[in-house]
Amino acid sequence: MKKLLTAALFAAALAACSQETKQEVKGAADAVASDVKGNVDKAKEAAVSAADKAVEATDKAAADAKAAAGKAATEAKGAADDAVAAAREAAQKTKDAAGK
Repeated sequence: MKKLLTAALFAAALAACSQETKQEVKGAADAVASDVKGNVDKAKEAAVSAADKAVEATDKAAADAKAAAGKAATEAKGAADDAVAAAREAAQKTKDAAGK
């Protein structure tokens, strides 16, 4: 009877230990799941932020390129106007010299 009582107590202790272990494992699994979710959320935020910065940089680069193209076009028009004026002046001088 004593052996049976000892075996029953041992089985009860093992069952209690097993339940405690299950709870600890569940707690650890919940903590890991929470950490993973937190890391996923942080990664998502970082990706969105990086995408936003890329869009801003692209917009700025496009605006800078447009401004540079506009400036180059203005300078080219000015140079062309100067060339036309110089050609007219040269033509007029040639005409005047030929008429004398």
